[in-house]
Amino acid sequence: MAEIGSNPDHVDRWLPAASGLPLDWDSVLDGYRSTQDWPASFFWREQAEVYPDAKVVLTVRDPHRWYVSMQALIATRRDVPPDLPEAGAAVLRTMERLRPVLDLIGESTFGDTWDFQRGMPDEEIAVAAFHRHVAVVQKSVPADRLLVFDVREGWEPLCRFLGVDAPAGEPFPHLNDSETMQRALQQLVTDGSIDSAFISGTHD
Repeated sequence: MAEIGSNPDHVDRWLPAASGLPLDWDSVLDGYRSTQDWPASFFWREQAEVYPDAKVVLTVRDPHRWYVSMQALIATRRDVPPDLPEAGAAVLRTMERLRPVLDLIGESTFGDTWDFQRGMPDEEIAVAAFHRHVAVVQKSVPADRLLVFDVREGWEPLCRFLGVDAPAGEPFPHLNDSETMQRALQQLVTDGSIDSAFISGTHD
């Protein structure tokens, strides 16, 4: 999502999905080797099919903490001051253009009562959607392609799964806590940029 906010032309790569059209994944992902976050993560099934050698990392966490984090995330994106500088206003225009895709994702995930302006549905509904997603991915992706990963486990299981060495002496990053997320999004909507460490970091 941060990449789209920083690259407005990327919205056009995703918009066909809102009309029920298939996406040209080589074009959508041009310039990238991996994906995470909405909108990309919603289309995990399609990407796994188009790229049969790709590995899938399913991150798991306490769903109730995830719910609180999502509430804060949506509130940060929604409750922005009206007098933004142009760079921040441009980011909001970009997100508004992406809105049909986000509505598709929200309705498919949480039900047809989803409304971005109202924020997350009741916690019970959201947590059920969380568990449903985890179960479907685990059932659908072959075990040799899938890592169910809790970031509290650190580098070792992730690097082993990807077949790479763990970075020597480098602590495992944790950049998706509510405070860091809100700070990064405020920077994005204020000056149209986001800390590069946040984009490249691993999220919990």
